[in-house]
Amino acid sequence: MKNIFFLVGEPSADAHTAPVLNHLHHTYPEINLWGIGGKKMQKECFYSIYPFSRFNVMGFLEVVRHISFFFNVKKRLKLLFKERKPDLVVLVDYPGFNMRISKMACKMGIKVLYYITPQFWAWKERRKYKLKKFCDKLAVIFPFEEKLLHKINANATYVGHPLNEELEFTLTRKQFAKKYQLSSNNKWLGFIPGSRDSEIKKILPPLVKTIKKLANKNSYNYELLLSRSESVNKSLFNSIIKPVKKHVSVVDETHSLMKYCDFLVCKSGTSSLEAAYIGTPFIVVYKTSFLSYQIAKLFVRINMIAMPNIILGEKMVPELIQNEVIPSTILSNLKTYFQNSKNYEHLKNKLQNVRKKLSGKKPSKNVAKIIGNMIYETNDKV
Repeated sequence: MKNIFFLVGEPSADAHTAPVLNHLHHTYPEINLWGIGGKKMQKECFYSIYPFSRFNVMGFLEVVRHISFFFNVKKRLKLLFKERKPDLVVLVDYPGFNMRISKMACKMGIKVLYYITPQFWAWKERRKYKLKKFCDKLAVIFPFEEKLLHKINANATYVGHPLNEELEFTLTRKQFAKKYQLSSNNKWLGFIPGSRDSEIKKILPPLVKTIKKLANKNSYNYELLLSRSESVNKSLFNSIIKPVKKHVSVVDETHSLMKYCDFLVCKSGTSSLEAAYIGTPFIVVYKTSFLSYQIAKLFVRINMIAMPNIILGEKMVPELIQNEVIPSTILSNLKTYFQNSKNYEHLKNKLQNVRKKLSGKKPSKNVAKIIGNMIYETNDKV
């Protein structure tokens, strides 16, 4: 029986990897899948050796606080790799830890596939050389990444972006309105604070203050919606939104919220790319600890943080960072689009280009095929 280890450390990567496991089970039912992964992967007969929530930390300071945990995980993985010697190690995103595991596995003579590679083109450019050295194969999700990696003769293949197959909407706008007791005749403004507790602690409080001001002012007459990811601590979330609970509708279906809202205030990261792919106009907010931000500034090579802006090469979507994430700045940016239909339509039209650039290939099928090629030493075309 073939034995494949996966390491996934955050909710978005869990969602991206689960369809890959589904394809693997249907194509290679004899494969044993284990490692570190979330609920969606576990639904695909994946055995996780650690509680997934322990890995869901973000930012330099936050990682430092958990450094002993990550040290012990690496130590245990080394022992497990010796005992069970996987036929393949598949690393998904999560570069701070996965880059170290790629080096360890490589030195132990285990094949390594890296799916959703670190954003070396944005910061820590030297990582591309480490990816080439310690990984047998790189499965990338942006076309330009494949070109950049081919320049250094790295074994990289563009497999398509996960959004091409993950975004599904089972409810119509009217059904969505009925479920969350909204008026389908009104305009909706959605707030997306993130899927990690660390993001909720930093980003949700200023969003709550903004919601409070909007609710009191009410000049735009938008109904206010707030997304709550299943991966966040509900007690933490509810304690922060307590002052505005009667003014906002909490929605557990983030993708539907993105689709049916007229405008969004969206945290940076995967969410901003999802919103752009769906096509709903939005502004980006990003806030982390002071130390994490200062350290990041030393390494970042580009002047934009929102993935849609990076893909299109222009600051199309407004970006509010750190001290700019306050009610007055958020409201000022909303006013730009709420009071000027030309600005709104221009942004909406620009967003269509993001989908055009990413649509096409289905990564779950392609990554599963790459895995099959690697463990059975075949060469099926991807």
